[in-house]
Amino acid sequence: MAVGKKDIECPPYAEGTPLSDEDIKSGKVTYVEDHPDIRYSWTAGQAISRFLNGLREGKILGVKCNKCGRIMVPPRMFCELCFKPIDDWVELKDTGTVQTFSISYIDPDARPLPEPIIVAVIAIDGASPNMGIMHILDEVKPEDVYIGMKVKAVWKSEEEREGAITDIKYWKPLEG
Repeated sequence: MAVGKKDIECPPYAEGTPLSDEDIKSGKVTYVEDHPDIRYSWTAGQAISRFLNGLREGKILGVKCNKCGRIMVPPRMFCELCFKPIDDWVELKDTGTVQTFSISYIDPDARPLPEPIIVAVIAIDGASPNMGIMHILDEVKPEDVYIGMKVKAVWKSEEEREGAITDIKYWKPLEG
């Protein structure tokens, strides 16, 4: 005979018994304490890894789509317009144009800054339109920054570089 929902009785609600530190210390409760040495490892992927290695060498690398001709930075493994896999790499200039910017009076941890920082999206020279990276501007007053400003990367010394976007210390205005 099949048992239907109406034939099953639910047990009455039972209150739990709270545990105390003394219950654990006295052995009333079994527990296991462990301090594993957990290490994480991950990859940035083929395209970004090569981009970061280029930064370590003082180069900005992009990729070129052989179907539509777009030059993309940061690089990716396929063209999101053509869906074609990418295999052509190009070295780009370390100059660009400010596409947009923000004057920030707080740091990345939301702490107030004594002096503002200028965060900008830089369209890299040689890349296709609307291709660029977000970074910091320096050697310029906030009131002097404008959309369309030409800028150049200021690199860390070779010894200081580690294959990160921060290998570019900041971008500064180009004279003239």
